[in-house]
Amino acid sequence: MLLTIGYVGVILFLTSRRSQVTPSTLAIGTGRLGGLARSMGTSSGEFPGRPHNNRGSPRLASWSPGVAGATRRRRSDAAQNREAILAAALAALTEPGEVSLNAIAKRAGVANATLYRHFPTRESLVLEVYRHEVRQLVATADQLLAEREPADALREWVARLAQYAMTKHGLAQAIRAAASPGSALFEETYSPIVAALGRVLAAAEQAGVVRAGLDPDDVILALAGLWEIDPATDWKARARTLYDLVFTGLKA
Repeated sequence: MLLTIGYVGVILFLTSRRSQVTPSTLAIGTGRLGGLARSMGTSSGEFPGRPHNNRGSPRLASWSPGVAGATRRRRSDAAQNREAILAAALAALTEPGEVSLNAIAKRAGVANATLYRHFPTRESLVLEVYRHEVRQLVATADQLLAEREPADALREWVARLAQYAMTKHGLAQAIRAAASPGSALFEETYSPIVAALGRVLAAAEQAGVVRAGLDPDDVILALAGLWEIDPATDWKARARTLYDLVFTGLKA
């Protein structure tokens, strides 16, 4: 800063004595100032005693649409792989007999490393399959309410509940092996299911399809026979007969 002030002072002095300034005089003055700056180690104009160092200076991160697109594709591929693994695991785990994780990976069409990256242990895969089924069951309630009349939404959702019951029946042994003693797994999945049924019943009640004041906990209890149906039998027909009986009792 002192050097800059001195430089400006020289220019003002030379300007005030315009009649005495010649091009050679100005060149000499400027050269002397440059020499002074170099002798002080400040040829770059930096403050004396503080050498300039560009290392560590922040730089703007490089970005391009191609990089962003590649990132989105990787995330999309990872999500698709995860869904494929869960679908393959659900099918495999509800079949008789023990199935290895490598066999599930092969069925899903992914590498073993991909499966283990998503689910490091058999227990983590089994539990996520169960939670995934619960999330789908709960989401189906809102989807049906948006697309169907309340009476149809109730019937179709209970049919989906029957499918979930068969899934849980097939996963029962794997879940018992995977869930730790005292696990809150069933408590944390039961409440969302009852809440979903409550929303469907409320819409059906408002439409005059079912009796007023139905408690979704009671309706779930009435449908508990779904969990007693053997998946090896014609479970869809038996489930339909069961929930037809329940619907008769629910009607307004």
